[in-house]
Amino acid sequence: MLTGAPPAHASGPGPTACPDRLAAKATCYSGVGAHGAAYTIAVPDDWNGSLVVHAHGGPDLGEGSDPARSADDLARWSVMVDEGYAWAGSSYRRGGFGTRMAAEDTENLRRLFLAEFGTPRRTYLHGQSWGGNVAAKVAETYGGRADVRGGRADRPYDGVLLTSGLVAGASRGYDARVDLRVVYQYYCHNHPRPTETPYPLWQGLRAGSTMTRAGLRARLQECTGYASPPAERTSAQQRNLDDILAVTRLPERALESHLAYATFTFRDIVHTRLGDRNPFSNRGVRYTGSHDDRALNAGVERFKADPTAVRDLSYDSDLTGAVTVPVLTMHAVDDPTALVEFESAYRDTLRGAGRERLLVQTFTTEAEHSALSDAEYANSLAALDDWVRTGHRPTARSVASSCPVFDREYGTGCFYDPGYRPAPFAARVRPRPGGLHWPAMTAARERAWSRVDGVGIAP
Repeated sequence: MLTGAPPAHASGPGPTACPDRLAAKATCYSGVGAHGAAYTIAVPDDWNGSLVVHAHGGPDLGEGSDPARSADDLARWSVMVDEGYAWAGSSYRRGGFGTRMAAEDTENLRRLFLAEFGTPRRTYLHGQSWGGNVAAKVAETYGGRADVRGGRADRPYDGVLLTSGLVAGASRGYDARVDLRVVYQYYCHNHPRPTETPYPLWQGLRAGSTMTRAGLRARLQECTGYASPPAERTSAQQRNLDDILAVTRLPERALESHLAYATFTFRDIVHTRLGDRNPFSNRGVRYTGSHDDRALNAGVERFKADPTAVRDLSYDSDLTGAVTVPVLTMHAVDDPTALVEFESAYRDTLRGAGRERLLVQTFTTEAEHSALSDAEYANSLAALDDWVRTGHRPTARSVASSCPVFDREYGTGCFYDPGYRPAPFAARVRPRPGGLHWPAMTAARERAWSRVDGVGIAP
């Protein structure tokens, strides 16, 4: 099972400085939740009565909860406070992987807000990047329950906004990085080097390694010259880079970031969370696009996942599609980090659960992951709120058409492409023959696994 961290001392919300952008228009608070998760809250002076509960991306790999994380997130998403919403974001109780852990910390913060500030008129979840996985898990795990206030039953959340989300779940959402890890080593032979202690590549990095992010960048540069102008690369570096990019289908500008995830995040998942069990597989995958596919497929490292590791990772992070409230997503077509095809996987998941009517997906022509247009964020939140209040399901075209109103305020542009449809997930990420994913699990297993306290989640 995925392992977690012990609870830490809690503290209630105390006044704290707001980000500069909000200093004259909101009151901000910070504190520590029941499991040691630091949090930040902002309540605007002209509060509209509704709340946005934010789930941040990552996962960050620090050992404890970083108070600066939620404060930085508030600064980044202050557009939501500008729009009149109270905002609450958790830093999570620890760094490292753990979707259900982060989901519980997010839900605990919502409950804390209710206890301290009263019941909001409406409550929306917002998940960004890996936080999209977290927020979707919150919606599935806690969204169907009811809080009782004054004899009236209310859903905890009224709607979900997922932006640039890693919404394919970890058991398949990391497959592109699995492929990068083995393809990189086939061409570069320096991660690990022949003179270093060997380890299976599914570990990402051996447990006791002292490699840093800078050290990884140096090895990537040595092999591919990725940080140098093309004219300054050797012919061997250029061919290595061309082959790696062609086979993995990952963008060059994010190559170092993806390799870091396939190194340090994989180490966290395997060694720290799964007790050295392997949740990844590339058995049966055929790699194409290189200058010599036959040699690549004959020489690349192969491995088969431990079914119990797949089970536990899948239980922790994969999605069932069992949402009960409207979900609106926004994703840049050329997102270099969370591939836009993840949205196809998410739509298939909701379709399989019979909940596709609760999903509206929008796409923009931007080429960023972490920072899309403020006008679009404000517009998306307004479209979700209108859907919840009126019951009228928007379309990608109607969302796009309402954006210019917000752009007059923020001046950051509207870049929606209402006609865009992402390719199937398998068109971008090579499928694993016989792969085991949570949506295919039986209801009996779900009930049995729900009793597992694998990530510090209270029974």
